[in-house]
Amino acid sequence: MRDMRGRGCTEDAGGRYWMAETDGRVFLKFDDVKKSYDQKSLVVKGFDIAVEEGEFITLLGPSGSGKTTVLMMLAGFESVTSGTISIRGQSINRTAPYKRNIGMVFQNYALFPHMTVAENLGYPLSVRGVGKAEQRKRIDEYLALVELEAFGNRYPGQLSGGQRQRVALARAMIFEPTLILMDEPLGALDKKLREQMQYEITRLHEKLGFTVIYVTHDQAEALSMSDRIAVFNDGVVQQCAPPADLYERPTNAFVAEFIGENNFIHGVVDRIEGGRAITSVPGEGRIVAQAAGGLAQGDRCIVSIRPEKLFVQSSGHAHDNEIAARFEARIYVGDFIRYYFRLADGSEIVVKVLNDLSAPEFSEGDTGRLQWLASDCIAFPHSGEMPDVTG
Repeated sequence: MRDMRGRGCTEDAGGRYWMAETDGRVFLKFDDVKKSYDQKSLVVKGFDIAVEEGEFITLLGPSGSGKTTVLMMLAGFESVTSGTISIRGQSINRTAPYKRNIGMVFQNYALFPHMTVAENLGYPLSVRGVGKAEQRKRIDEYLALVELEAFGNRYPGQLSGGQRQRVALARAMIFEPTLILMDEPLGALDKKLREQMQYEITRLHEKLGFTVIYVTHDQAEALSMSDRIAVFNDGVVQQCAPPADLYERPTNAFVAEFIGENNFIHGVVDRIEGGRAITSVPGEGRIVAQAAGGLAQGDRCIVSIRPEKLFVQSSGHAHDNEIAARFEARIYVGDFIRYYFRLADGSEIVVKVLNDLSAPEFSEGDTGRLQWLASDCIAFPHSGEMPDVTG
C-alpha cells in the first residue's frame, strides 16, 4: 500500500480543504456537500475532501459535530441536501445504498445471532450471487486473515467482543467492496481490546490496501490509525491533515484543544515578526510564539503549549520563553509525572516530565520557572471564550 502519511490538504480561497492532487488518482470526492434535516439549519455545512484509493481517512469530532452524518450520506442512508459525492468521477447521490458496493462496520457489530460465523461471512456473498465453492474459499481465506480459522462453526454469542468485531470486519471486506466505512467500531471495547483492534485494523488496511472512512471521537485512536484526519466542529471541518500536522501545527484553538492536551496562556500581541507573535502576558512578561493565521498587532490571543514541550528550569534545555509559576501538585502516572502549576492570573499549567532521575522535586507553594521554545507554541486569535470540545 502507498504511504499516504506525508500527504496533506490544501485550503482554497473559500476556506475549503482539498487533498493535493499530485497524481490525479482521486477515488472519492465530496464537493461542497451540505445536509439539513429541516431545510433551515445545516448539520453539515459544506464538506469538501478528495481521497485517494487506499487512504485511511478519519472523521473526528465531538458528538453532534456532523461526522456520522457525512458517513451516512456516503453510505446512502441519508440523502444529500446539496453538493455532490462521487466515486471515480461518477456521482453517487442518487445511487441506492445496496448498489454502492460499500462495506460497513458498526460499533454494535450487527452480526446475525442465529447464523454461525461462517454463515455471517457468507451472507453478503450469497446476496451477490457468488457460487457456493467460491463462498467457501473466501470464507476460509477471510477467517484466516482475521485469525479466526477455528471459529467458523461458532455463533456470535459464543465469541468475545474482540472476536465479534473481527468477524464484522471480515464480513465488511469479504465481498471486496469499493470502500469500507467504520462508525465508532471500537466504542464498545475496553481499553486493552481497543488497542489490539486498532492494530488489527491497521494491519489489515496495510496488507489489503482498501480505502477506509472511519468515524470516531477518540483522538488517540485517530492519531494512531489514520493517514489523514478531518476534525469537525458544528458541521464544519476545522482542519484536515496528517496526524503529526494536526498535533504539532493546529490551525486554530479548537483543533489545539481537541487534539491531545494543551495549556493556554492569555496575552496581547505586541507585534508580528517573521511569522512569530511577540506577546505580552500580564504578570508574566513576554512570550514568543508561532503566529496563527489572522493574528495582528494589538489582538487578544491565547498561546497554546503542550505539557510535554515544557521544561522546568533545572533541565538545562535551550529555550526562548520562561515564566514563573507556583507549584501545586505532582501526580505519578508511571512512565511520566504530571506537575500542576498556577500562573499569576490563576491559570493552571500542566507539565509532563519523564519518570527518570531528571524529574524535579517541589514542595507545595514553591516557585518553578517553566521554559520552552518559541517553535513549540502557537498564538491564536482569542474571542473571549475557550472552544467547547466536550462530547
